[in-house]
Amino acid sequence: MEEISTQTAIGRSERASDTLDLRQARLMQLTLDKPATLKKGDPLPPFWHYLYFNPQIKASDLGPDGHEKLGRFIPDFGLPRRMWAGGRVTIKKPLLLGEEVEKTSTIREVEEKNGRTGRLYFVTVDHDFAVAGEHRLRETQKIVYREAPTPGTSPPSGIQAPQDATFSRSVTPDPVLLFRYSALIFYGHRIHYDADYTRAEEGYPGLVVHGPLIATLLVQLGLGQLGARKLRSFDIRAMSPLFGIAPFTLEGRNTADGADLWARTPDGNTAMTVTLHASP
Repeated sequence: MEEISTQTAIGRSERASDTLDLRQARLMQLTLDKPATLKKGDPLPPFWHYLYFNPQIKASDLGPDGHEKLGRFIPDFGLPRRMWAGGRVTIKKPLLLGEEVEKTSTIREVEEKNGRTGRLYFVTVDHDFAVAGEHRLRETQKIVYREAPTPGTSPPSGIQAPQDATFSRSVTPDPVLLFRYSALIFYGHRIHYDADYTRAEEGYPGLVVHGPLIATLLVQLGLGQLGARKLRSFDIRAMSPLFGIAPFTLEGRNTADGADLWARTPDGNTAMTVTLHASP
């Protein structure tokens, strides 16, 4: 595997093509405890593109945490922790089940910082999705790489969740949900299914709920508030993890052009925010 440097990473692109397989989408419906009702030609629900285009990584190219070793596309910063921090999705036209779609991923920015836990790298990647040359969707993804925490280090204090929700839904995660979602997105990170590893090596109290799964649930909740308006974009910010050992709450309020949503941790803090923007 040819390694790349931080200096030459910006502007680097890779492409992947995939067919939006109906069976995969129906399995996602079942994983979310919904009936499998989708049909070929239906719009792919927002943020379900994570079911497709995933890198086909050999077992020998995975790290001890089950995640792909760095250095193929993203530079190897020498930092063991990878955190999905959110981003923005802009929808020009929905992707349809059954379509052949090309995804182009481009590293737009690499930024080094020093935080409370030590050295950090923030990587911004643009993912563009096109059908027969027609641009349909863009996801700007933000990823954080950081050092492993020192044993005994207290987690950072959270930010209290808003108190003015006008709609909500309770979610009780479990290992089966997390395992099935990991399988659907072909993602081997052990923090989502190996509780012993997660506690001993990562220092978390239990299995970690996938950030994209939380975002998917929040967007799904917000779509019910839009009525006939079409979703045109949404912003995601991951703030603190949720764990598959306790229920959490999805909450939101309507806004002039969409909805503000957040996931509330069991202790009342904000785990993630999603802001939906809809067409009039």
